[in-house]
Amino acid sequence: MNNRPVVLQARAVSKTYRDAGTEVSVLRELDFDLHQGEQLAIIGSSGSGKSTLLNILGGLDRPTSGEVQIRGNNLHAGSEAQRAMTRNQSLGFVYQFHHLLPEFTALENVAMPLLMRNMPLSEVRQQAAEVLGSVGLAERIGHKPAQLSGGERQRVAIARALIGKPAVVLMDEPTGNLDRTTAAHVQALIDKLNAEYGIAFALVTHDPALADKTGRVLELVDGQLRQH
Repeated sequence: MNNRPVVLQARAVSKTYRDAGTEVSVLRELDFDLHQGEQLAIIGSSGSGKSTLLNILGGLDRPTSGEVQIRGNNLHAGSEAQRAMTRNQSLGFVYQFHHLLPEFTALENVAMPLLMRNMPLSEVRQQAAEVLGSVGLAERIGHKPAQLSGGERQRVAIARALIGKPAVVLMDEPTGNLDRTTAAHVQALIDKLNAEYGIAFALVTHDPALADKTGRVLELVDGQLRQH
């Protein structure tokens, strides 16, 4: 039994789309909890709704019914501005494609979430340099994405997700665009940062090796989650 606090909670989350006048049910009354410091992998076949679920958990999409709570607050209850604030303060995001801004350095990319909080620039730069050091990129802070390898770019994206000290980092195929060796390094980095920061990680993946390294695996089948 996990006695650590629940940081993310899904209750009866459903998502239905209309397609040519027909309702298509993608997610059906999903319930699960994610505890502080936990690693959770969500697996499933292509088109099973994994990315839809992750977008709902991250406040980027609304459920048709049900609710998502982050640190006890209903993520979808407030305005778009309130959701944006919750995303900035409580959630981090890492995608298969890093989505770094090409004209900015690694340090500047990582600093973005804190700049949105209107923190002093000197403090932001210091924190960005520290978190880049924690992902092994202390010597690359002045490099732009085009000057970095695929694995380094993904580490910058992970640093950006971590800098705001979120409750949860959501990852969509974080190793899907990497070779096997680089993917293993990213996997080891997730374990290291999970232990160091106590942040919960929820990741969608097709990579069985990555899923098996997490503490819990849930499979999305026919719109519902089951223990894998």
